[in-house]
Amino acid sequence: MRRMLGHLDGPSWPFTGRDPRTVETSSQGAESAYGATGSRRGIGPIGTAARLVLGGYLVGSVVYGQLATHNVRPATWALGLIGFPALVLAWHAWRIRRHPARFSDDSPLSFVLGILLFVALYFTWWYAPALSVTSDAALIFFGGAMLLTALRGDAGCEILTPSNWLLRRHDQIACALFAPIDALERRCARP
Repeated sequence: MRRMLGHLDGPSWPFTGRDPRTVETSSQGAESAYGATGSRRGIGPIGTAARLVLGGYLVGSVVYGQLATHNVRPATWALGLIGFPALVLAWHAWRIRRHPARFSDDSPLSFVLGILLFVALYFTWWYAPALSVTSDAALIFFGGAMLLTALRGDAGCEILTPSNWLLRRHDQIACALFAPIDALERRCARP
């Protein structure tokens, strides 16, 4: 199970040879952002719980809505579980080929773009009814990514979690929703 979730023994990061979620300390080895030596989680217990609750709610709302109306749409599930992750993976792989160094963007523009992406995909029922299938697919994609992020313990935006997992990377863009929780937990956990 640990292998499946991306927690591999030994160096598994292709460009640096070390896990970027840890920082080197002078004589004590690797220390996580939360102070526990050997821990590889980039998020704390509150961030994990928040992602599990919200991710479960987003995916659960689609499941409930489709089952309650007897209108299960396979296209929604295919787009949310395969289409959107494949697009992000393609972009991420393209970006790595052009610039192999790890990237981390926590600028205000990154926050705004993440929010706008979700809003644009979710509200298609309002401005482009022919593309309304993307509304539930966005809930499935973002909710599923939150659940995967909670299981893996990755910090950063959930949008990149599936592609980071598959590409064995830890690139980050800002997450407007969980960044404040993660920052507060990191600050409270430091001695």
